[in-house]
Amino acid sequence: MRTFADRVRGLAPVPWEHDPELLRTLFDAQLGSRHADLAARWMQSRGTGFYTIGSAGHEGNAAVAAAVQPTDPALLHYRSGAFYLTRAAQCGSKDGLRDILLGVAAATTEPIAGGRHKVFGRHELAIIPQTSTIASHLPRAMGVAFSLARSAKLGVPSPWPSDAIVVTSFGDASANHSTAAGAINAALHASYQGLPMPLLLVCEDNGIGISVRTPDGWIRQAYGQRPGLRYFDADGTDLDAAFAMATEAATFVRRNRRPAFLRLRTVRLLGHAGSDVETAYRSPAELAADEDLDPLIGTARYLLGSGYTADDVIELYEDKHAEALRIAADVADLPQLTTAEAVAAPLRFPEPDAVARCLPTPTPATEPLTLSQSINRALGDVLASFPEAMVFGEDVGRKGGVYGVTRGLQKSFGPARVFDTLLDEQSILGLGLGAGVSGLLPLPEIQYLAYLHNAEDQLRGEAASLKFFSQEQYANPMVLRIAGYGYQKGFGGHFHNDDAIGVLRDIPGIVIASPSRPDDAAAMLHTCAAAARSAGTVSVFLEPIALYHRHDLYADGDEQWLAPYPDQPVPIGRGRTYGEGTELTIVTFGNGVPMSLRVAARLPGVRVLDLRWLAPLPVDDLLREATITGRVLVADETRRSGGVSEGVLATLIDNGYTGRLARVTSHDSYVPLGAAAHQVLLSEETIEAAARELLS
Repeated sequence: MRTFADRVRGLAPVPWEHDPELLRTLFDAQLGSRHADLAARWMQSRGTGFYTIGSAGHEGNAAVAAAVQPTDPALLHYRSGAFYLTRAAQCGSKDGLRDILLGVAAATTEPIAGGRHKVFGRHELAIIPQTSTIASHLPRAMGVAFSLARSAKLGVPSPWPSDAIVVTSFGDASANHSTAAGAINAALHASYQGLPMPLLLVCEDNGIGISVRTPDGWIRQAYGQRPGLRYFDADGTDLDAAFAMATEAATFVRRNRRPAFLRLRTVRLLGHAGSDVETAYRSPAELAADEDLDPLIGTARYLLGSGYTADDVIELYEDKHAEALRIAADVADLPQLTTAEAVAAPLRFPEPDAVARCLPTPTPATEPLTLSQSINRALGDVLASFPEAMVFGEDVGRKGGVYGVTRGLQKSFGPARVFDTLLDEQSILGLGLGAGVSGLLPLPEIQYLAYLHNAEDQLRGEAASLKFFSQEQYANPMVLRIAGYGYQKGFGGHFHNDDAIGVLRDIPGIVIASPSRPDDAAAMLHTCAAAARSAGTVSVFLEPIALYHRHDLYADGDEQWLAPYPDQPVPIGRGRTYGEGTELTIVTFGNGVPMSLRVAARLPGVRVLDLRWLAPLPVDDLLREATITGRVLVADETRRSGGVSEGVLATLIDNGYTGRLARVTSHDSYVPLGAAAHQVLLSEETIEAAARELLS
């Protein structure tokens, strides 16, 4: 393998037609990116580095950074090192290379993630950190692009300039992922309707995903002929060509406020990561062919054509190598996170006092309401109190939701704030995540709990992780409403009766609200909105479909499940107790609450604790109510495996509870159609039988 110096000495000069200072700046970024990769592997060999996925061969993305404005929000692929360094230089920062190596070292002084990951992100550079190795950040990028114009339309301050565009980069392998396909489709869907969508999609195409090849021409075939998507193709190994085409693409997006797709041809040097042995799946000829296309060599030709000598270029290369190694040695022994509390600090739940200061103004009302009516009024309060709030999802606009929960809101607040989306849950959540980082307060709806599962990584990998990997410099405030659970009298089968929420309970840092009563639902929704505004909290608001329109509790016509509209909030992590029994505590939530209350009415000495919050659990209330009776029955409508009851029992045991315990749950089964549903769902009869056994 020839050295860089040998190759440079054999190059023919090529004239550079642009600003010479730009050439020097871009080459410096390219060199910094390359030597950051080499330094990362040196650090790994010494046990001081922990991340070796690099950008070698992709350094042409420096041209993309030069073609956009430093205030344009960017969501970057993990091989966009030269973009990051160019953006840092544009913003006057000389610490870009150090930022990268601090991330490699997992140092607490790394400016964005603080030692939690090596990511490309920095708040003052308008680079929103992304950790995904696939394209799961593209729905958020689409959401940011949508929100640029929507913030202006609503008169809400935005962190981005009014003429900004959103630039997001991803790999050719990731271009095949459903998140990429869905986000691009959603962007085109919006643009087709005349909505501004200033999104520049940059596919860094090196022709291979780890060891799996991308067929030649596939990216052009897949995206080059999409109606409404302007397609640009550039050679990322040729800095002049890349800069010219990236400038044209960025100009198109900025002027037309429409999406564009830029394929940037790249090569992958140094393998996928430090542990990757490319010779196991690539021939020596293939590796040599990629080396011949090294973008650093391509840029060196332009330097030679701009008055630099070969020795000048080599000296720049060697100086950057020395600089990278100096920084690598300097950061190697810096402190890392040393306690679980420090690691998880960005995931803490919001402070109650801060939430209390951000509550919406409730609408005075005295008439009793159903659960659906109460949620509708609470949404209206949020929209009326906060001009940045938006309600959106499938059928929530003109129809008012499948169950009428959002009925009348679009008429009251207009289609810019209450609107229908396309039928794609990934895009609905991505829109919410993009809106959240853009100064808006999104209240998206997922029509049924079962529909969440094809999009749940937008919560786990994107929503919940943003504060964690940015030390709370970025947050995506959001209240996600989901209609769920069972008991719809057999209607709809498992897609409309879903009790699987284990995936939600496994996500660190999110709040899970599960109201049962109408007054609790409104107060808890107010609290979730306030938590979003005050702390950037992501809340999932689970609404029991079967209780939406219920009036009665104990007997037909008693109207005991109606409630007046609340004037006080419900604090996060606080349950609600019914009764003063001293013999047995039934712990439950959702549909389990009315069932348990009816059981308690038939059995003396029983009290009922409605958890209300499934994350965080109301631990203090749970321990108090359990200790009073010394007998606990958990009535859990979710499944026996992975359901809520597991966490409740573990919480009691972990906190020293020594009384009697039992649980009744739904079965480990999908919910079938018709009357068969009653065979697998938690029932009132099962709760009563278990309660009697504990009392005996």
